[in-house]
Amino acid sequence: QVQLVESGGGLVQAGDSLRLSCAASGRMFSRYGMGWFRQTPGKEREFVAFINWPGASTYYADSVKGRFTISRDNTENTVYLQMNSLKPEDTAVYYCAARPWAGTTFRNDYPYWGQGTQVTVSS
Repeated sequence: QVQLVESGGGLVQAGDSLRLSCAASGRMFSRYGMGWFRQTPGKEREFVAFINWPGASTYYADSVKGRFTISRDNTENTVYLQMNSLKPEDTAVYYCAARPWAGTTFRNDYPYWGQGTQVTVSS
């Protein structure tokens, strides 16, 4: 069992940066693939980025590639999402998710989810 708690969301202006954190509890965190997803009202939860165990490979949605960076600290059981050059269309609730071993882009592959953190980007 893995429990996830996101933090770091907030209200920023276009062009600003934010760093989201996801603290995980549970055994063997380092052997989980970790993903970030986001959701806006009325839309499906969409993939943002994932990082594999032990952190050697990452993958990003085209919409965030070059602006967002996912990383993990296995000693602190934490995964991060550094978001730069934020745009109003990045406004969403951001969710952290975990699954054994490798990350994927499909939300249904992840059995463990955090409660989400709101990111609002004003123009």
